[in-house]
Amino acid sequence: MSKSVRRVTRAAIELGLEIEILRMGASSRSAGDAAAACGCDVGQIVKSLIFKRQDGALVLLLTPGDHQADLSLAADIAGGALSRADAAEVRERTGFAIGGVSPIGHLESPQVWMDEALFQHAKVWAAAGAPDAVFAVTPEDLRRATGAEIARFSA
Repeated sequence: MSKSVRRVTRAAIELGLEIEILRMGASSRSAGDAAAACGCDVGQIVKSLIFKRQDGALVLLLTPGDHQADLSLAADIAGGALSRADAAEVRERTGFAIGGVSPIGHLESPQVWMDEALFQHAKVWAAAGAPDAVFAVTPEDLRRATGAEIARFSA
């Protein structure tokens, strides 16, 4: 088990989140790949998108796999203009590589926003620290575990 996947496992235990991390055996870097591997709709895939505000604070947007984040809406809710963090900064500040960014277990705690569209589903699937690692969770349990604010910022 990779260091990142172990960190997600530890974070889940600390947060009281009962999950089972599945290794898919194939990359689930894209929402479409993840949905095919999990046998679910693309909208049930949680995209963990890392941005930073102008003040340098990290912002994590949890978005359904079939939606795109609207950065102007996200900036309004997150308190300032957002720019996408580059791959090196994502790895350094979260401990995850792009494609395996989990909503939990970050090295540096980001401000978290969860798109309300994820609540259309009884169960969603999120990355678990590696491109082929995922876990299923209810949207409410994910919100509770991440401390996410709920808003609409995608279309």
